[in-house]
Amino acid sequence: MVDEKDPQAVGLGYKADSSKVDKAKYPKHDASQHCGNCQLFQGKAADASGGCPLFAGKQVATKGWCSAWVKKA
Repeated sequence: MVDEKDPQAVGLGYKADSSKVDKAKYPKHDASQHCGNCQLFQGKAADASGGCPLFAGKQVATKGWCSAWVKKA
């Protein structure tokens, strides 16, 4: 799993729980956005975690979020 303190995670504002994202720092964040519905997420929405190309070799929480979030097509 990606550690929220990992330098890349910090740079992208990654949080394992989307509800804990700093709204002042990321005003475009919306409560409906999470890794499970991101274009980059490589798991299934029902999985607790899945891969992400931004964090090679590590898993991100399905309920997580980072500033690279893009709505799944």
